This record gives sequence, C-alpha cells and structure tokens, in this order.
Amino acid sequence: MKHSRKILLLSALGALALGGCANVQPWEHAALADYKMNRNRDPIKSASDEHVYFSREAATGGQGVGGPGCGCN
Repeated sequence: MKHSRKILLLSALGALALGGCANVQPWEHAALADYKMNRNRDPIKSASDEHVYFSREAATGGQGVGGPGCGCN
C-alpha cells in the first residue's frame, strides 16, 4: 500500500513539474516580448516596489535584466 502511494505521489509531482514546460517557436517570440509581458511597465509601481524592497532588505539595485533573447549569455 505504501509503495503504491509513493509512486502515485511522485508521478503527480512529476506531472506538476513538467506541466509548465513548453517549447516556444521562433514566430511566438514576438508575443513574449510584447509590452504587456513587461513586469516594469508602470514606473511608479516599480519605484514603489523597489523602495519597499530597499526598506526591508537594506539593499538596492540588481533590477536590470537583459531582454528576451537566446539566453546564451
């Protein structure tokens, strides 16, 4: 009984982990680089979030991230 439960649990966890994987075709990259997909499209909210983070962590910076690309850097 315990062995079958472990197998069921592991297979359920594996299905959940692999459920987020997707192959993005080259012609779909434009949709991912759309302005709506940008986390920091509201500069006031971004500044507020950065201020809250700085106040809690006593650290700032490190928010600049490269844009979408091949990921080879």
